[in-house]
Amino acid sequence: MEKKIDLIDKAIVYPGFFRMEKYWLKHSLYAGGLSPKISRECLIRNDCVAVLLYDPITDEIVMIEQFRIGAMVHGKNAWLVEIVAGGIEQGEDAISVAHREAFEEAGCVIQELFEIASFYTSPGCSAEWLTLFCGKVDSRQVAGIHGLKDEHEDILVHTIPLEKAYQMLVNGEIMSAIPIIALQWLMLNKEQVKKRWIHS
Repeated sequence: MEKKIDLIDKAIVYPGFFRMEKYWLKHSLYAGGLSPKISRECLIRNDCVAVLLYDPITDEIVMIEQFRIGAMVHGKNAWLVEIVAGGIEQGEDAISVAHREAFEEAGCVIQELFEIASFYTSPGCSAEWLTLFCGKVDSRQVAGIHGLKDEHEDILVHTIPLEKAYQMLVNGEIMSAIPIIALQWLMLNKEQVKKRWIHS
């Protein structure tokens, strides 16, 4: 089946830091032909990076806790336990952003880094494309409150044994999709990661 999109019109609904665009279109149907004219809004932002910071020697991960407006609006606990993440600015690449965000948000220097996966975070309403990394760190050097004051970041850093972090996920204490994906990946691949880093 050849899939087609007939883009009829487009408008910028909100031109802020996160831009909201509205599209009017028709698209191919699995049963054949085109859909009626429909409208869809899409949140536009820069591509992003997230890093699961892992110490293979101590079997601990570095996680961060910070205020999140989406959780507040939804009526949940507004302070979420997550992993380091940030947007790719003009002239940057994903790897350099991973190193920058690890230091800004958690005070971590990444010793080694590799990509886990790249994916859309919520393609039903956003064009955000995220690259997820795993980064080797020395968790003994990690503590305190971090973040950029000019961006109003107030980030508490936690060093957590991997098994405890996974139990937090099971208990519903980790409620953001990206750290859930990262933790599940590491639980499945921990031995290969340890072999790669401890003996490298």
